Amino acid sequence: MAGEDMAGEKYVYDFSEGHKDLKELLGGKGANLAEMTRLGLPVPAGFTVTTKACQAYLATGRNPAGLAEEIDGHLAVLERTMGRRLGDPADPLLVSVRSGAAFSMPGMMETVLNVGLTDACVEGLAAQAGGDHRFAWDSYRRLIQMFGKTVCDVPGEEFSDALEDAKKAKGGTDDLHLDADDLRALVQAYKRIFAKHTGYEFPQDPREQMRLATEAVFRSWNAERAVLYRRQERIPADLGTAVNVVAMVFGNLGPDSGTGVAFTRDPASGAQGIYGDYLANAQGEDVVAGIRNTVPLEELKNLDRRSYDELLEIMAKLEGHYRDLCDIEFTIERGKLWMLQTRVGKRTAAAAFRIAGQLVNEGMIDLDEALRRVSGAQLAQLMFPRFDLSGEPAALTRGIGASPGAASGKAVFSAQRATELAAAGEDVILVRRETNPEDLAGMIAAKGILTARGGKTSHAAVVARGMGRTCVCGADQLEIAADRFTVNGRTVSEGDVISVDGTSGCVYLGAVPVRPSEVVQYFEGETVDSSLVEAVHLIMDHADASRRLVVRTNADTGADAARARRFGAEGIGLCRTEHMFLGDRKELVERLILAVSESARNDALAALLPLQRADFVDLFRAMDGLPVTVRLIDPPLHEFLPSLEELAVTVALARERGEAHADEERLLDAVRRMHEQNPMLGLRGVRLGLVIPGLFAMQVRAIAEAAAQLAAEGLDPRPEIMVPLVGAVQELETVRRECEQIVAEVIGGTGVRVQIGTMIEVPRAALTAGQIAEAADFFSFGTNDLTQMGWGFSRDDVEGAFFWRYLELGIFGISPFESIDRDGVGRLIRIAAEEGRAVKPELKLGVCGEHGGDPESVHFFHEVGLDYVSCSPFRVPVARLEAGRAAVSGGESDSR
Repeated sequence: MAGEDMAGEKYVYDFSEGHKDLKELLGGKGANLAEMTRLGLPVPAGFTVTTKACQAYLATGRNPAGLAEEIDGHLAVLERTMGRRLGDPADPLLVSVRSGAAFSMPGMMETVLNVGLTDACVEGLAAQAGGDHRFAWDSYRRLIQMFGKTVCDVPGEEFSDALEDAKKAKGGTDDLHLDADDLRALVQAYKRIFAKHTGYEFPQDPREQMRLATEAVFRSWNAERAVLYRRQERIPADLGTAVNVVAMVFGNLGPDSGTGVAFTRDPASGAQGIYGDYLANAQGEDVVAGIRNTVPLEELKNLDRRSYDELLEIMAKLEGHYRDLCDIEFTIERGKLWMLQTRVGKRTAAAAFRIAGQLVNEGMIDLDEALRRVSGAQLAQLMFPRFDLSGEPAALTRGIGASPGAASGKAVFSAQRATELAAAGEDVILVRRETNPEDLAGMIAAKGILTARGGKTSHAAVVARGMGRTCVCGADQLEIAADRFTVNGRTVSEGDVISVDGTSGCVYLGAVPVRPSEVVQYFEGETVDSSLVEAVHLIMDHADASRRLVVRTNADTGADAARARRFGAEGIGLCRTEHMFLGDRKELVERLILAVSESARNDALAALLPLQRADFVDLFRAMDGLPVTVRLIDPPLHEFLPSLEELAVTVALARERGEAHADEERLLDAVRRMHEQNPMLGLRGVRLGLVIPGLFAMQVRAIAEAAAQLAAEGLDPRPEIMVPLVGAVQELETVRRECEQIVAEVIGGTGVRVQIGTMIEVPRAALTAGQIAEAADFFSFGTNDLTQMGWGFSRDDVEGAFFWRYLELGIFGISPFESIDRDGVGRLIRIAAEEGRAVKPELKLGVCGEHGGDPESVHFFHEVGLDYVSCSPFRVPVARLEAGRAAVSGGESDSR
């Protein structure tokens, strides 16, 4: 059958054959072009080469069998539809060849416009345009420039330099000052540049141009910037990109033509209104690249009222159809409006919450859908501080607030410099005339981005919004040089600190102080009158009502516990008692560990008991009526002992001087005796409690006495004792017997119930969970250690040593310490949960590692059936939100 290969695989779809739900096959752009075609909107004719074709090409290095024939068949249909043929000297058809992945990756892959234009048909294009020779030669120079850079790796700056030279020779400031003869000469210059770098002449076969452009789009899926963007946005690496071949429509045919980008709501704030940019007599890349400053979309009303009214009708139709903010690209060709793309638009965190709330209030979506449309990562962005402008700092200049936030740092003027300084621990602001995809690494490294050109739809703005970076665009008063910028008579050099406000668009010299975000003030219980807070409140209430997972906090002090409770924590899932022994108490623990007699050990324990009891009183009081899980002391010994190397040097020097002291000599002997090559796998956790008599007993007594004291005051303490690093049930049984004796003795008839459980952090514990459950009231998964031991990684060493290479090679999509490794560590958790509950159905299951506040991991814990997650106080709202999202989305997460 024509159009399919021998295996029956269909690789090419006409726009009339697809729809918006085929984005994995047709890519987001192709699926939405097909959807707009189905809706009867004015879409140029075209077809899509599927992601499956891309996957086959990337796997073998060549196009799959049958693809060329399919493309030929669809091209013939396109030619009949348009009434023109590709390469026809008298009346040529030109096409764009554009990438389009399943997930939006703005500017990361390739596009080539005006494909099909050659020496033979450039005059035919001019005739087709009513004798407009300037337009024809402008279109030809754009093709050579884009094709050379995209398909053949010709350095783009050489084309740009040639264009700048032509403008200077003409005495103009932009390309509109160049006439047909200037552009004809520029085409010849571009051809020479092309031949110099490729070794051959610019291709004059239109079909060869289209084939090479298509393959270049396929290859761009694995371009460095695309790989970096996918890693940043957690987009799977094996999806591939589709290729859209679309009949060209031209916005550079004169003042009655133009191109623009529109949003159905403001992507920066979520406010309703008319938002977008328009550029007369231009092609689409001029808007996105920010090489000329645009005019607001509303200005189109004065330039072309008919197209403006039609565009607004289409925008309303698309938003109603997609039930979301839509990002639209359009071209006007001599008064005729054409729709080139629509997609659900990228937005800032604030806009995401506001728009979700608005659409609920408008009846377009329900609360479940609103919850699915926001993410914990976005909520975390809203909790960062804002600039405190009470001191009324004077702004250096003002641009367009393209992506909100408050960012201060050293000004840098290249992506390379941004990455270098950020790697050295410096905060930087990347300053550019306009950004392009090659700047992506620097944009990721920077705290904020400032450009002299472009608007809310420029590359800088779109990418910054997607990444949650603060961005100010279009600060056109900036005169930017290689290592400085000048504005209003002031010069800012590389290394000078500046501050950028992505909401107001203001740029300040120096670091501006910050104040808490209104969302944090809301979580702290303050009254805040704000549309954003209203939306957050609406969605958080629904998340809390929907979620099954309880959210606790990791806290070691009463102050942390109280703040976490204000943030919505429903108890403490992890109190690290070793943190209580640092500072002034470290010496007491050192004395305990190094004690050589029972009396010395008892003295140290007696000194620690009242300190520990006071700690637990504070925690239980702050969490009155809620569970508090106290992990018994779990320090690697080196954290509490003097450095063996330093102590040995001190004693050796004292001996040389004849000043050796008996106490120091004894201490050195003891430290040598207890020194471990790998303390993380040594005498810690339950092992320490079993080896040092009385240590765990002291802590359990302090817990029990604190609970009894508060119960006597009429409060409701709910202590849970967690035994760390258990690998065998016999360890837990031994400790449990001692705990139960002390609890019975101290608490007696107070009515306080103390649960005793264990931390599952050793792989053997996970694999013998059925046995361990017999002696446990609860399991709490310590995913930090479980990940270390499951992978055989030392977290303190490997992240800086080689994780960057694993991420670069695609071995990791993300660090397993940041997001749970579902296949390995996650399987251990699943096994332990299933086998533990099989023995004891009422067994309580939680997690208290750093993964407890990671959005992706929260969805996994919901899926596995845990009862609670525990995380740092600041991440409690994030975990609450994601637990709700997990409940309404069946456990699957998509934070992109």
